[in-house]
Amino acid sequence: MIVGLSGDIVYKEPGFVHIDVRGVVYEVFISLQTFSALPKKEVSIFTTQIIREDASLLFGFMDMSEKKMFARLIKINGVGPKVAMAICSTYTPSQFATVITNKDMNGVKKVPGIGPKSAGRILVELNGFDAEILTGNTTSPSSLAFTQATEALEALGFKKDKISKALSSCDGDDTAFLVKSALKLLQTV
Repeated sequence: MIVGLSGDIVYKEPGFVHIDVRGVVYEVFISLQTFSALPKKEVSIFTTQIIREDASLLFGFMDMSEKKMFARLIKINGVGPKVAMAICSTYTPSQFATVITNKDMNGVKKVPGIGPKSAGRILVELNGFDAEILTGNTTSPSSLAFTQATEALEALGFKKDKISKALSSCDGDDTAFLVKSALKLLQTV
């Protein structure tokens, strides 16, 4: 089972990335959240491998909590990797935890490919998982600060791709400092 990859980015698009690991190039399907967090050249990502009769697929995540959310979602009857990735692209784990906590049916239905039946099933199956996401978050303080800064800037109306570019230029592990630094960069663009 392949649980992670470290290598050079050869090619990337919003739905996938090609990573060269010592001469072997892997195609890894990624969410929009992971795509916006990808560095320019070298990358280390967590992966989930799904083996089927006709394919061996890799799904990649920059954040362990996103990987855990994906793994939990694909266990739900009727939710496959494609729908799970759509959820990961629409919401960060903490945002999705809020949707689950509030039992927000419309929030789940916002995800492309999810109708009322699937939304209801997801809310029932994930009951209590929101606490696991929020308390079991094993990210470092600096990545937590980046996540919080990203959410704050999104709330101010900035686009995810511009936020990730601005935050990638900032250093620090304090949320307030990151937001201020990113705002300075975003205002010059």
